Amino acid sequence: MPKAIFIVCDGMGDLPDPKFGGKTPLQAAKKPNMDKLAAEGICGLLHSVGGGRVPGSDTSHLAIFGYPPDRYYTGRGTFEALGAGLKLEHGDVAFRCNFATVGKGMKLIDRRAGRISSSEAKELAKLFDGMVIGGVKVIFKATVEHRAALVLRGKGLSWKVSDADPHDAVGVPVLTVRPLDGSPEARKTADVLNELVAKSHGLLSSHPINKERAKKGEPQANILLPRGAGVFEKVPSLKERFGIRAACVAGGALYKGVARYAGMDVLEVKGATGNANTDVMAKGKAALAALKAGYDYVFIHVKATDNFGHDGKFREKAKMIEKIDLMVGLLLKGAPKDAYIAITADHTTSCMKMRHSHEPTPFALRGPGIRVDGVKKYDELECAKGGLGHIAGIDVMPMFADLLGKAHTYGS
Repeated sequence: MPKAIFIVCDGMGDLPDPKFGGKTPLQAAKKPNMDKLAAEGICGLLHSVGGGRVPGSDTSHLAIFGYPPDRYYTGRGTFEALGAGLKLEHGDVAFRCNFATVGKGMKLIDRRAGRISSSEAKELAKLFDGMVIGGVKVIFKATVEHRAALVLRGKGLSWKVSDADPHDAVGVPVLTVRPLDGSPEARKTADVLNELVAKSHGLLSSHPINKERAKKGEPQANILLPRGAGVFEKVPSLKERFGIRAACVAGGALYKGVARYAGMDVLEVKGATGNANTDVMAKGKAALAALKAGYDYVFIHVKATDNFGHDGKFREKAKMIEKIDLMVGLLLKGAPKDAYIAITADHTTSCMKMRHSHEPTPFALRGPGIRVDGVKKYDELECAKGGLGHIAGIDVMPMFADLLGKAHTYGS
């Protein structure tokens, strides 16, 4: 039976930048293997969550795994918690969470605490895991750098609460969490979160790690900022829906979490960090090993292209694309002859805008029996000329199901 490898380079799509000859990072990068994949396959543009919408990383991945976000999305926190390896129970309310830096008046200075190291964050996380507030258990786990997952477990909770995180509004006070409906459950959850945030400032400010960071002139991780509330509900897996045995190779907790939500096995790969230093070759080797082990489909995620887009670093984003291209070369050489290999981005992250934007992303698919369309390079404009045309995110997994011989005819 055929196999499939699906590579998603987070935020790899971009816009032409006048400072760099009117090119995108994809156009500026040297990427012979991505170009080879495009030239030997069929290309198009992917609208991960539908035309005109600005995709989130959570909703875009949910869609490309075949779960329409309008039906299945119940908040990002669920995916962060699953990706962190936390075991969720029905009704758990989960949040993504940042270690951040505040100053006088609880005004936000740095919502990433200077991208505190993962080792420091994991030590600080011990302050909160197992805490009980108002009869509600706090489950807390640091993931990568400043990021963490927070779960509240107890009776009478709701995910209909606002964020404590003011997001990019630096210089304003941390937000008071509010209930988003009139239910007593939402009121209780908001009260628990506000108490947790207040406690976090005192506990973190006095921790030796932050005292040492202050001596070095580094931003202190002196508060928790929960956001993106979600409630856990079990859904049918890819195996149940499509008959596909799927695996995930990723570094970031969110992407592992969406994969686990869809029923994929998450493979732990040494060196897969979710940052620019991630070992992309180790990811590629793990994917090839997974195919040999009997998986039908392997999803590979690379995060750093999105990070560089958010930071406005065009050259670094192009260099990261070149690094990923080496992994693509490994896959083209090492995958079985009957394997399909596809590459795309979940959304566009513009280096100029330093945020996600609505533009579709290039999609290329290579494999046996594919209609080769004549596109010679893999980038935003060339793929627009391809034979796939414009495709929606929710169409990607059914397409793979058909390529893998596991689709059923729609209708009679």
